Amino acid sequence: MQDSILKFEQLVNENASSIPKMSKEALEFKPLGKWSKKEILGHLTDSAIHNLVRFTEIHYLEKPYHHRPYNQIDLVNLNQYQQMDIEQLTQLWFSVNKQIMRIMESVDEKALEYKIILSDSSVIELKFLMTDYVEHLEHHINQIKS
Repeated sequence: MQDSILKFEQLVNENASSIPKMSKEALEFKPLGKWSKKEILGHLTDSAIHNLVRFTEIHYLEKPYHHRPYNQIDLVNLNQYQQMDIEQLTQLWFSVNKQIMRIMESVDEKALEYKIILSDSSVIELKFLMTDYVEHLEHHINQIKS
């Protein structure tokens, strides 16, 4: 888990300063049928918000925890990330992820084994959800940087 936390911290800290330095054209260019780099960052913000709720709720709601999916495309459109100031968007993404880092750093070994039931009825543990969150973040950061 510690390796995931270190990777997570590095991804967030490095990219919070580098993303706003990208050109407006690069950030807002939308390939046909795909998200712009700004919208990808917006998607990562939505993911952070939803996962922050999951990573905290699991500690006080009835076990096993039931994972609730969300509509990623609708959220990116409704939140109008394409029109949002990149500094403001980056700060929002950064702040929510800093809080997730605090949660990850303080979670105990027993809690990492909490069971989570996904919408397809498969079962995972909190540790998997947290490490998968970091992998998801890295995947999309690589898309933004490419």
